[in-house]
Amino acid sequence: MSDDAILRAVGVSKRFGAFSAVTDVDYVLREGEVAGIIGPNGAGKSTFFNLMTGLYAPTQGRIEFRGRDVTRLDAHQRVALGIVRTFQLVSVFGSLSVIENLILSVLRFREGAMKPWRFLFAKAHSVEVEDACLAALQRVGIAHLASAPTSTLSYGDKRRLEIAMSLSLNPRVLLLDEPLAGLGDGEITEVLELVREVCKSVTLVIIEHKISRIVDLVGRLSVMCEGRLLADGDPRRVLEDPEVRRVYWGDKAVAAAS
Repeated sequence: MSDDAILRAVGVSKRFGAFSAVTDVDYVLREGEVAGIIGPNGAGKSTFFNLMTGLYAPTQGRIEFRGRDVTRLDAHQRVALGIVRTFQLVSVFGSLSVIENLILSVLRFREGAMKPWRFLFAKAHSVEVEDACLAALQRVGIAHLASAPTSTLSYGDKRRLEIAMSLSLNPRVLLLDEPLAGLGDGEITEVLELVREVCKSVTLVIIEHKISRIVDLVGRLSVMCEGRLLADGDPRRVLEDPEVRRVYWGDKAVAAAS
C-alpha cells in the first residue's frame, strides 16, 4: 500500500436487494493525482462515487481517507474532511442568485448547519462567507454573474457555478461526475480548461462518457463494467485493452484491432 494514498476503497460492494451495483472494488486515489473513471451506462460509476462520498453506505468493504476509516461517516462529515463531489445533473437553485447558491452551499456544511432551516439564516451575509464565495466565483470565471438569477445562466455557466460551490468547501479531493454532460463543444472546451486549473491544487477524479476529451487530462484511467473494476492504468494502454474495447465498441472492434 502506498503512503501517498488519499482516498481508498477496500473490497467495496453495494447491493440493492438481489442486484449488485458495485462488486468487490479495490481502488486507490493518490495525493495530487488526476484520475478518470469510464464505463458504459449502468456500470456502477455514480454508485461508486456515492459510496466514496458517503451518500450510500457500502453493503461490505470500507472507505479510507488519508488512512482513516470513514465508512460510517455521513456525506456532510466527509465534506468537512475535504471529500467533495458534483453530480451528473447540475444541482443548483434556479430561484436564487448565483452568490446565494454559494452561500447556502458553504453554510449547509458548517458546524450545526444541518439543523432544519438554521443554515438559511445564520450569518448568511457575513463578510467572511461572501468574500469566500466571491473568491470561488472569481476562480471559475463567473464573478461578474454573482447577482444574476441562476435560472438565467447558460448550462455551461451552471456547471461553473457547481464547481465553484465545490471549491468553496475547500476540498482535498474533488470528484466530478460527468461535468461535460449536456454541454456544447465551446462550453466543453471552457469547462475542461477550468478543470485543468482546478487539478493543479486539488486531487481529482472524474467520471466522463466523452472519453476522447479526458485522455490527455488524466494520468490514470479506470474502467468499470457491471459493477466491477475491469481495467486500471495508463489511459492509452487501458483503451487498447481488448476487453475494454469489447465492452465499449463490441467484438467487431476487437477483431479489427487484431
